[in-house]
Amino acid sequence: MSEVIAKPKPSPVAKTLLLPVFLPAVTVIFLLIVGTLSDPQRAGELFSQTLSLITVNFGWFYMLSVALFLLFMVSLAFTRWGNIKLGDDHTQPEYSFFAWFAMLFSAGYGIALLFFGVAEPVLHYAAPPVGTPETVDAAKQAMVISFFHWGFHIWAIYGLVGLSLAYFAFRHQLPLSIRSTLYPLIGERIYGPIGHTVDSFAILATIFGIATTLGLSVSQINAGMNYLWPAVPVSTSAQVVTIAVITGLAMLSVVAGMEKGIKRLSLLNIVLAMALMLFVFIVGPTLFLLETFLENTGSYLSSIVERTFSLQAYTSSDWVGNWTLFIFAWTIAWAPFVGMFIAKISRGRTIREFVLGVMLVPTFFTFMWFTVFGDTALHMIMVQGYDELMHQVQADHTIALFMLFENLPLSGLVSFVAVLLIITFFVTSADSGALVVDSLASGGQVNTPVWQRVFWAGMLGSVAAVLLIAGGLGALQTASIVSALPFAVLTYAHFLLSSE
Repeated sequence: MSEVIAKPKPSPVAKTLLLPVFLPAVTVIFLLIVGTLSDPQRAGELFSQTLSLITVNFGWFYMLSVALFLLFMVSLAFTRWGNIKLGDDHTQPEYSFFAWFAMLFSAGYGIALLFFGVAEPVLHYAAPPVGTPETVDAAKQAMVISFFHWGFHIWAIYGLVGLSLAYFAFRHQLPLSIRSTLYPLIGERIYGPIGHTVDSFAILATIFGIATTLGLSVSQINAGMNYLWPAVPVSTSAQVVTIAVITGLAMLSVVAGMEKGIKRLSLLNIVLAMALMLFVFIVGPTLFLLETFLENTGSYLSSIVERTFSLQAYTSSDWVGNWTLFIFAWTIAWAPFVGMFIAKISRGRTIREFVLGVMLVPTFFTFMWFTVFGDTALHMIMVQGYDELMHQVQADHTIALFMLFENLPLSGLVSFVAVLLIITFFVTSADSGALVVDSLASGGQVNTPVWQRVFWAGMLGSVAAVLLIAGGLGALQTASIVSALPFAVLTYAHFLLSSE
């Protein structure tokens, strides 16, 4: 982490759209939409072939990248660089520790917790990557795998991007944009074609990462609405209509601005999520959850090195590609958005505070969430004999959360709250994602015209709808993994430059 960098001259970026960034990104997205809608079946086949090609040939690269990012972030906190402030030496943090931690909790991963919190442990229990299904060992393995997928590794990815952005923007007064992280390497050429290309790739990665999240959330919303109101069909058409309606709400939130829109929705998200988790913890097997939380955490920590470098190289299974690589690549694609959000709220923190806060707080909450929801589901199956939950989740991942609530008190009310929470997370992700993408397309500018943010919110909804039409979850997985590949290479640049 070099501390001596020449201050650049004022950036010549435009006040609104930076066309060399905007036009290439929009062109690629437009061609994807037109090509997919013209032949959805062929597009779906192409997505499937591309997914297989990337996971087979570049799986090792994703896993090695994430391992190096984690090692670097952990070691950085304990070096002398940890005392450097993200800002001038006398800059004070803009937010209290409590407010900062609360915002870290809500930093863009709520939809993933709601979608996978029940589904992933149950699916791994029913079909573990190794060993006998539906056993105690399978249950333990299911929880450790879930912790591994959503623990320190993904927050190392977010943290590395966020730290790079915050360091160069607040310490060296460069634009809050991905291009700024390359300043030590190429100097003021970040304002030229190289910088434009980097930000265009960042936009594409962010668009496809967020579209994947929106696609997953709308599938779960559709399943929840069908559970509450059986007359609502579970279909791609219903999901596309839902995307259109909720994208409209996201546009209204974008128009309302940060304070009245995103901030209020984020607070609502926190309240509803905490209420849901506390409810399940109290009415579920509370003592069992406390015990499994400790055991799961210990098992995760003891096996983290082996799992970090495991690619199932000696088997022909595609399990790693469908699970670990998808989640890590999705995280890399999502990193420009979450990283920029984390950077914005971290001015005035030291690097050590940043690393420890970003790595520990969200990870602890994630472990609690998966324990409460995942182990409650496993307890229902293993102890209470509720095998129907496992079979339903295997048949349809999106129904997992609602099948769990069906065996708890006040299932109708709690399911309604869950659907509402998924919708608010959808809106929050879409409008905050639109703000970040718009900033990238404007050369790091924050105060941009409303129509630009509305445009990007609509674009996010359109891409999510098109990917669902082209092949559902498979197309969403492909979009994330493919778009993450060039950004993974760029993140290596963050890693190498930060190591100097």
